[in-house]
Amino acid sequence: MPSDGVQRAIDQFRDGRLVILTEGEEGEANLCIAAQSVDPEAVNFMATHGRGLICLSMTEERMRQLGIPLMVPDSPSVVGRSYGASIEASEGVTTGISAADRAKTIRAAVAENAGPHSIVMPGHIIPVAGRNGGVLVRAGLTEASIDLARLAEMEPAAAVCAILEDDGNLASASTLRRLADEFALPILEIPELVSHRLRTESLVHKIAERTMQVAGGGEFRAVVYRNDVDPFEHVALVKGDISPDQVVLARIHSQCLTGDVFGSKRCDCGEQLARSLEMIEQEGRGVLVYLHQEGRGIGLGNKLRAYALQDCGRDTVEANLELGFKEDGRDYGIGAQILRDVGAQHIRLITNNPKKIESLRAYGIEVSDRVAIEIPAQPENVRYLRTKREKLGHIFSRLEDEKP
Repeated sequence: MPSDGVQRAIDQFRDGRLVILTEGEEGEANLCIAAQSVDPEAVNFMATHGRGLICLSMTEERMRQLGIPLMVPDSPSVVGRSYGASIEASEGVTTGISAADRAKTIRAAVAENAGPHSIVMPGHIIPVAGRNGGVLVRAGLTEASIDLARLAEMEPAAAVCAILEDDGNLASASTLRRLADEFALPILEIPELVSHRLRTESLVHKIAERTMQVAGGGEFRAVVYRNDVDPFEHVALVKGDISPDQVVLARIHSQCLTGDVFGSKRCDCGEQLARSLEMIEQEGRGVLVYLHQEGRGIGLGNKLRAYALQDCGRDTVEANLELGFKEDGRDYGIGAQILRDVGAQHIRLITNNPKKIESLRAYGIEVSDRVAIEIPAQPENVRYLRTKREKLGHIFSRLEDEKP
């Protein structure tokens, strides 16, 4: 399905008109419009032709400004979205469900001086918080709609509605094209918006650089980055000269204090880190990006709580879900920006996780090959490795004969 371009979508938003945003082939698609442009006609159009739930995408800052509490996700079905408690305008509405009332609620929530006094809860509009950094941090429909509003120099918020078929299934590409043609709506795929922002913006900032000797990996150039999204510092270990026209060996490694530093046998992280550095040293050129994403993004304290649940019989995925987190809360947008900043645009990725490849490609990194990194299983971690294979899709070839 051909896209109609980022600029046309931006212009459409600026003119107060609807846009079709899509994740790509066989993914979800949304009708969206800048929140400050919403009127009853737009709400009615979304309800009639979208058929999904009408939500309000907004920044985390705006959610806090309005005093809207987040609903804690308890299953992976939320696909990373952060839903808030439903809202209603505090004045000027009746039942709240009419197109006019819902439009008034959306406009009230994004007004310049809006605050907790502007809304009541519960209501008929569900707010959804987009991640700081937009599609460069999470390539999702929520973030894309907010980015479009910002790029159109409007309040960074949008009304969105999933587009469904008559039978309730997600709309097909042909349905989207018919809808676009009939009502002159531009179609924009998220990867195109990601590419546009990667060409024009950067969220990472180099703050320090120094050569260092790495155990088992020789000499690397350590580059420390801060970013506009989170308060953490991330590190790139660079070997040799890197340029965008070269294909280089690379690894994105999420921090694992227990494995990387203390050598915990519950996982294979520390051994993967050491092996990756050895592989890059043998190659003579490459990059390892070390991201501050402890415990698949849940943090050290929650990781140890997950360990306690695993001691009671849960596997690593079940433990995360029971604590109210997703199976895997990591994101690689910042990692992709760091790779680009050091010149590693085209890589061979050291990983057993195909989803990591998909994520980096979505953020504009060319991944030409997957380089396997399999560490021999130990009795303490064989169940962990099997869970990663069976529930998270990691690729392992030598687990069948291992005993737990």
